[in-house]
Amino acid sequence: MTKLPDSPDFMSDLCQRLAELTQGVNILETQIPGFQLTRFESPTEPTSYTMGMSLCLIAQGRKRVMLGEDSYDYDAQHFLVTSVDLPVVGKILEASEDRPFLGMIIGLDQQQLATLLVDSDLPVESGRSTDRGIGVSEVTQPMFAVISRLIDLLDTPQHIPILAPLIQKELLYYLLIGPQGPRLRQIVLANSHGHQVYKAIEWLKQHYKEAQGIDQLAELVNMGRSSFYQHFRSITSLSPLQYRKHLRLQEARRLMVVERMDATTAAFAVGYESPTQFNREYRRLFDCSPAMDANLLRQSVGSHNPLNVLTG
Repeated sequence: MTKLPDSPDFMSDLCQRLAELTQGVNILETQIPGFQLTRFESPTEPTSYTMGMSLCLIAQGRKRVMLGEDSYDYDAQHFLVTSVDLPVVGKILEASEDRPFLGMIIGLDQQQLATLLVDSDLPVESGRSTDRGIGVSEVTQPMFAVISRLIDLLDTPQHIPILAPLIQKELLYYLLIGPQGPRLRQIVLANSHGHQVYKAIEWLKQHYKEAQGIDQLAELVNMGRSSFYQHFRSITSLSPLQYRKHLRLQEARRLMVVERMDATTAAFAVGYESPTQFNREYRRLFDCSPAMDANLLRQSVGSHNPLNVLTG
């Protein structure tokens, strides 16, 4: 059982436990839904991917996540949270065979946050302003205590269906009352600008192949064109159409690697009308041609899921 957070041996005990659980893998999908453990034994090159709505913690090592021109570094003393799916570039900064990078990722659910916000009777802000959908704060002892209980629960999988949701709910509560609470609340509050952007993102994730313009997207979430553009960019760092392009390219990448489609077929499958434009935009995002990138990723599939290697 993991020691208490105020114990001098807590972090070494936690690292040892995570190292045992992740031996031989980069990404471990635990039996607890939405709970991943990560391990890297060397720094990584910058990698483009979509980071889902999540809480990311580190027991050992350091990582940098870049959204647009902004960088967010976090380590064992800090956690990173994202309130929507974001197109980021991730890079492991500190890792070695002796001291591997050991991370934990907990997926967040917008509906669970909204329900908890109502049930806990927490004060509600006006919801008129919007901040970036990503932030870093110091990890508190109560958060570490919850995380350690979640890890201990992996030893008794028969208790996971009952206890895991309760432990995760406690963790969400600490997030909502902490310094990152406003960032999450702006997404879950009905009729807030942040929630409208969240709904637009969810729609784009399902309809990225369609050629909707900004006016149509704004109308879908009952916002004016300029207001929608402003708040969408404020949260994601991208315009709505840039965001859609990122979704298309990431899905095309998945189709080439997992479904083994050729580049032209993948381009048409995600909504591109011009393979030339697809190749140009793909190279700009991933710094590699589609065919070469897919081949490199397929070669790495033996040790981990190549498209899920830097999720948090």
